[in-house]
This record gives sequence, C-alpha cells and structure tokens, in this order.
Amino acid sequence: MTIETMLKNSLTNLEKTIEGSINTISSIIEMRDPYTGGHQKHVARLCRAIAMEMGFSSNQVQGIYYASLIHDIGKLAVPIEVLVKPGPISEIEMMLIKVYPQAGWEMLRKIEFPWPIAQIALHHHERMDGSGYTSALTGDQILDEPKIVAVADVVESMTFHRPYRAALGIEMALQEITKYKGILYDADSVDTCVKLFRENNFKFD
Repeated sequence: MTIETMLKNSLTNLEKTIEGSINTISSIIEMRDPYTGGHQKHVARLCRAIAMEMGFSSNQVQGIYYASLIHDIGKLAVPIEVLVKPGPISEIEMMLIKVYPQAGWEMLRKIEFPWPIAQIALHHHERMDGSGYTSALTGDQILDEPKIVAVADVVESMTFHRPYRAALGIEMALQEITKYKGILYDADSVDTCVKLFRENNFKFD
C-alpha cells in the first residue's frame, strides 16, 4: 500500500468519524425533542441548497450542512417544558431560550472540526442590524454560514407546526424574510432562498 493510498484511507475514515459523530449528536437532540430534531434536518437541507446555489466550495457546503444538523444543540440546556410549552412563554422563559446558542458553543467549542461549527451554533440568531443574540453582532461581523442558517431557520420554523402555534406556511415565511431582507437577514441569502422555492422547486421533505 502506497503512502498516498494510506493518506486517502485515513482521510476517508476521518470523514466517516465526523459524519457519524454529527449524526449521533443530532439523534440525541431529536430523541429529547422531536420538533427540534426534525427542524434541524430540514434546515440542514435548505442551508446546503442555499450554499450550493451561492457558489460556496464543496468543503464549505459540507461544513454548513453538518453545522445545521446540530445548530440547536444548546437546547439540551433548556428545560423541555419550556421548549414544548403549548402557549405563550414568559419573559423568564424567553431569557432561558436566548442563552441556548451560548450553551451550544460551550458544548462544541473544544471539538476540532474542520469547519466553524461551534461559531455557527453560537451566531445563528444574530441579525444584520445587531438586534439578534447572543452577541448583538452586525453585518460583516457575522460569518457567511450563520447568515445562511439564520434565513433557513426562520423559513423552516414558520413553515411547520410548533407546540405554541399552527404552521404559517412557506409563502408567509418567504414574505417574512423578504420584508426584512438586508435589515435582519443577509440579502444574498434571502434572494437565494426565495429563488430556490419559487424558481428551483425546492421542497422540504
């Protein structure tokens, strides 16, 4: 066996290990909260499609897909009764929810992924105008990957049923991100997302 073959085999095994680890983490999240688990899978598919349409490298596409599969891992630190509460949530409960990206960062930051997965989990609720959380970042302070996740996250969340409200549908979700394009959400990510649904016939499973 040549050195080149050994290196290729080693890389393949590493990729399988990473993929297996990501899928295991995603399954753990889904076992605790089926809504979150299904949500992450939908978001991951949409993020991958947006990134590909925007011309991201195959490595970046793979990274954003894996990150999206576990972007809500921090919800493991939120009491389950808050996550599945069927009615309005209190101010204190909202504060608990808003710290979950930071919890996700703490869980992921020491794992040496070849992509900024911990940072994507931390910043996917940031907004272009600085009104997001947890760091109130603006514009170029936010990596491209969490900008895409932010758009996909909102679209998926509005499209599907949640314990606290009925599904609003894809059209209302697309209207929402278009209304706040360049204000809350990255303009390129919004335009690409809208194109995928309205021109490329993208659909959630």
